[in-house]
Amino acid sequence: MKFFLTLLGAALLSTGAMAAGYKESKSGDLSNDGLNPTRVKLALGDNVIDGDYGKSGTVDRDYFVIRIPDGQQLSAIVLDARTQVGGNVSFIGVQKGKQVTVDPLGGSPEGLLGWTHYGTSDEGTDLLPAICEGAGAKGCTPPLGPGSYAFWVQETGTCACHYRFIFKVSAAAEARPRD
Repeated sequence: MKFFLTLLGAALLSTGAMAAGYKESKSGDLSNDGLNPTRVKLALGDNVIDGDYGKSGTVDRDYFVIRIPDGQQLSAIVLDARTQVGGNVSFIGVQKGKQVTVDPLGGSPEGLLGWTHYGTSDEGTDLLPAICEGAGAKGCTPPLGPGSYAFWVQETGTCACHYRFIFKVSAAAEARPRD
């Protein structure tokens, strides 16, 4: 019996990382309000954030917030091959903190930690370096350390499209002792 419970416990722990992330088709529409983003829980390892976005009369922006605990880091945001882009590119931006306070109609990325446009040619690519190199990016250096980060995802063309990101969370590298 003890052996069975140990195996059951190990199985539950091994699937724990798979339960992190977010899938709109299962958990409901991500927030359309940057001041009240959907909280998405991440775990060590690969975390899938899977959503729908687009423009057909109204713009469907998705906003979500993640928290990276002490001792961990967001080491990559990989664009999955299941992503669809309606025009040439889509948009992802990040702001430090629990909200995206940047006006989506303001025309300026001022206030964002970083941002980038991405397209189907970026499938399989880590977008985090490009996000940190976006015009006006301030204080964004991959990997992103402990803290809260609010994300804004938006399609720039007309479509009912789908995106899928793999947020890779790893243990933070230990600081090297100084000579």
